[in-house]
Amino acid sequence: MSRTISSTVHPIQRCMAAANPAAWWDGLVTHVDGAEATIALLNGAAVRVRIVGPAVDIASGEPVAYHPVAELLSASAVLTTARVA
Repeated sequence: MSRTISSTVHPIQRCMAAANPAAWWDGLVTHVDGAEATIALLNGAAVRVRIVGPAVDIASGEPVAYHPVAELLSASAVLTTARVA
């Protein structure tokens, strides 16, 4: 699967994610409201993020991965910046 990297992702974010691969959190999108999404993490927690840059076409129920250290969201084969809302 080819991965598209958003222009909002800085090289340092990619380096941080590569240096901390265990920091990725898997989850499911539970709610989408414009550029914000709520993610139910598999560890039982929930996080609301603001997606920065091009809109990622995500829907409720879609699996995603969130890297809180690098502020990255991987969804629909797109890697984009996502900050805690």
